[in-house]
Amino acid sequence: MSLENYFPIWEKLTSAQQDKLNGCVIDKWFKKGESVLHREGDCNGLLLIQTGRLRVYILSEGGREITIYRLLDMDLCLFSASCMMNSIQFDVMVKAEKDTRVFIIPAKVYKEIMEESAVVANYTNEIMASRFSDVMWLIEQIMWKSLDKRVAGFLMEEMVLEGTMKLNLTHEAIANHLGTHREVITRMLRYFQDEGMVKLARGMVEVLDSKRVQQLHEE
Repeated sequence: MSLENYFPIWEKLTSAQQDKLNGCVIDKWFKKGESVLHREGDCNGLLLIQTGRLRVYILSEGGREITIYRLLDMDLCLFSASCMMNSIQFDVMVKAEKDTRVFIIPAKVYKEIMEESAVVANYTNEIMASRFSDVMWLIEQIMWKSLDKRVAGFLMEEMVLEGTMKLNLTHEAIANHLGTHREVITRMLRYFQDEGMVKLARGMVEVLDSKRVQQLHEE
C-alpha cells in the first residue's frame, strides 16, 4: 500500500522523495490495548495512522496516567521518532485504543527529506506547534477546570469519536485519561447518574442527557 493516500503533503514531494519514502515504509498493525511506544529512548520511526486510533499519554512516577491527545486517521506521530529531534525532550507513551494500522517511516529517512525540503520542514513544525497547543490546553484544563466539567468534556469527546451515546468505558479508563483516581471518577459518575445525565452499567456509561452534559462542560 502506498503512502500517497495518507501523507497530506505527498503531492508537494519530488518523485525521488516519494520513491524514497515508499521504498522504506513499513506497514504494521497494532492490536487494541497494545503498546506502540512504551519507554524513554524508543525510536521506532514516525507513525502515520491509516486507520484506527492511538492514545498518547504521560505517566507519573507514581504510575498515574493522563492523556495528552489522540491520533486518528492520517495523523502523524512525531514522538515515536524522538531520536530525530535531539533538542526536544518529551517522554511520552503511545497505546492503540482500537485495532490500528500504521505506516512506520524510518526516522533517518524522514529527517533526510525534512532537511532538503522546506515543505516537509514546515509541515513538521506545524505538527509540533499543534501538539504543543494540545499540551497547553491540557494544562489549562487541569489548572482551571473542575473535575466535573472535565469528565463532562471527556464524555462529549467520546460520543463524537465513537458515534454513540453508549460508551464502553470503565471508570479506570476514564481516570487514566484524566489523570485522577478511579474512586474519584466513580463518585463523579454516580453524581451524574443521580442527576439523570448518565446511566451506569458494568464497563459502560450511557449518556442520557447530552445537552446537560455539554452545558456542564461549557460552564
